[in-house]
Amino acid sequence: MAFNFKGLFGGNRGEEDEYLELDLNAAKKEDSKVIVKPFVLRDYDGMEEILNALRTGYTIAVIDIKPLKSRDLIELKRAISKIKKTVDALEGTIAGFGDNVILATPSFAQIHRPSAPEKKESKDRWDSF
Repeated sequence: MAFNFKGLFGGNRGEEDEYLELDLNAAKKEDSKVIVKPFVLRDYDGMEEILNALRTGYTIAVIDIKPLKSRDLIELKRAISKIKKTVDALEGTIAGFGDNVILATPSFAQIHRPSAPEKKESKDRWDSF
């Protein structure tokens, strides 16, 4: 595909036309691959790397929160809240696995959440009469 930028911006005054050739298929196919990347959340500032990876749109983040959880629960809640807001803005999903792992995905991936079993209503002993 070719564009005449000089003609668009008024720079073509009797000069020979110059075109810039753009190859729209030049994007690397490796750039569009999904990456499952592990992270360890040691402090609140360490989540910037996680957020930047999620913003690329091709990263599924597996986040170990144990180091921060054992040190500062308030900071952990702030960090998870910030990650959740970013994931929500990107229309992705976030879920906890066990006590120490969080999974954050971009919009094209979905985390399977099994439906909770229905609770049986306990009958009062007087209901039988």
